[in-house]
Amino acid sequence: MKNSLKIISFFIVGAALGIWYIPSLFIFSENITAYFLYLLLFLIGVNVGSDEKAKEIIKSINIKTALLPISIIFGTFLGVGIFSFLIPNLKFTEALAIGSGFGYYSLSSILITKISGETLGVIALLSNIIREIITLLVSPMLARYFGKLAPIASGGATSMDTTLPIIIKSIGKEYVILSIFSGFVLTILVPFLVSFILKF
Repeated sequence: MKNSLKIISFFIVGAALGIWYIPSLFIFSENITAYFLYLLLFLIGVNVGSDEKAKEIIKSINIKTALLPISIIFGTFLGVGIFSFLIPNLKFTEALAIGSGFGYYSLSSILITKISGETLGVIALLSNIIREIITLLVSPMLARYFGKLAPIASGGATSMDTTLPIIIKSIGKEYVILSIFSGFVLTILVPFLVSFILKF
């Protein structure tokens, strides 16, 4: 929760400075933004590749484990697809791209901003932060009323890191590997799905 609030705070302060204080001379150019994006992707790759639990997760993969992230993808797409028809001026593909963040707001919002502009990027940032916050707040309730896989599905990509403690507290330690694997797969897919969807 604290990390999510920090992100929102930095965003609000940055937006306020951009509106009222910082001259346009100091605003990052598109090229610099692209380099920051490449650096972020590189660091994500290093983080994933150096994860000591990766081998253990790979060994534990079975059909049930593999189906979970696939189910989360389809469930997310179904939800945002329906939601897109309720929001004026939000295209179906834009809604799918926002949903493709799976809670990974830092990466997905940067990608979406670069491809489709600041407005959609801000929507993606806030939507994916809200997904993480909801998981942090209501995981016990989700587990109680919708089953033990519900908190993992709600957490999306964050189920391997920021929301993992509350998920495990809600559903038990036996779901650690499943939660990490699901978040791991979704994290890797975020840049590919977002970029692919926004090409159309």
